[in-house]
Amino acid sequence: MGIDLTSVGSAIGTLGIAAFGLVGTFKFLPHGISNARYTTIERVVQFLFPGQTRKEAKDGHVKRLLNRLYDNWIKAPPLADQKAIAKSLIKLQLNEKTAATFAKATDVDPAVLSVAGKKMTTGQKFEDNEANAFGRFDLVLTAILNDGYQHADQRYRSDSKLAALIVSVLLAVAALYLLDGTTLGPDSKAALQWPADLGRAIFVGVLATPLAPISKDLASALQARVKVQQSLRK
Repeated sequence: MGIDLTSVGSAIGTLGIAAFGLVGTFKFLPHGISNARYTTIERVVQFLFPGQTRKEAKDGHVKRLLNRLYDNWIKAPPLADQKAIAKSLIKLQLNEKTAATFAKATDVDPAVLSVAGKKMTTGQKFEDNEANAFGRFDLVLTAILNDGYQHADQRYRSDSKLAALIVSVLLAVAALYLLDGTTLGPDSKAALQWPADLGRAIFVGVLATPLAPISKDLASALQARVKVQQSLRK
């Protein structure tokens, strides 16, 4: 009997999808991957709010800002939306009190930026130097947030892949024993050939992670094909 490579590939990909799903369910844990990588974002925001953290911020406005950034990161809307929201919320914090720190972080004139911030809240028209200072502040703020969010996202994806790899290997090894009806005890002597079968299970687990996205795309393509065929028959 020949091996159905399509079915085998689909099964391995499904294992990878299940592993990623399990990793995703742990993102809300206090020490989960998402929580760990949020600190990358918080570190770049501290250029604008030195010494302020989500858990220890003394300024109520800053604390609400950091809580909002954290909630958005955990809920994981599109990264571009998160950066746009963060940028808007930080710009709303620009006032006479924060202008000096913001100016230092973005290399603009603090006095001019302070006036620009005040005019922004009152709706007054900028002078040329104020418009230039505010424009520079806006550009540097965008660069700071891009750096923080891109690094956080890259590290989160890398950590998720590594965690999913470990989970998929564990699932493959567990399935090996469960399907054979054995236990993990030292007295288990079923038809398993320890070195070979265990090695195959580990190999399948390792292979499942990179195959997961392919399997998902293939399933979506097959579903689309079925819908097209059904519509043509009608």
